Amino acid sequence: MKRKADPRHKIRVTTVKKLFEQSFRKNIDFDKDSEAGKIAASQKEIDVIIQKFAPSWPIEQVSPMDLAILRLSIWELMFKEKKEPYKVVVDEAVEIAKEYGNETSGAFVNGVLGAIIKTYPKLKRN
Repeated sequence: MKRKADPRHKIRVTTVKKLFEQSFRKNIDFDKDSEAGKIAASQKEIDVIIQKFAPSWPIEQVSPMDLAILRLSIWELMFKEKKEPYKVVVDEAVEIAKEYGNETSGAFVNGVLGAIIKTYPKLKRN
């Protein structure tokens, strides 16, 4: 069972907070070796994926917290070299969305990530 004291959970929350901050401060220079830096380097590709799987929500209309959570989760699922099982990534994303987002964030994040996983079955093999 995941606990808030789990180091991986703490890293994810810290990364989401950094990505959230980026929504308001455009000139943030992340350490390119940090997770936030790696996500920022892939952000254009990640945003295309978000637009594809949440077509009713243009990027600029997605809440900054949901966007940060989706960027982290999609990066973990599709770009990160050492992958966690997809169920762990989705569960963590939904938990963070419930804790830091609004009342619909958990369902929105779960729906987008679920659609991605159904479309890319190879993600289930990790």
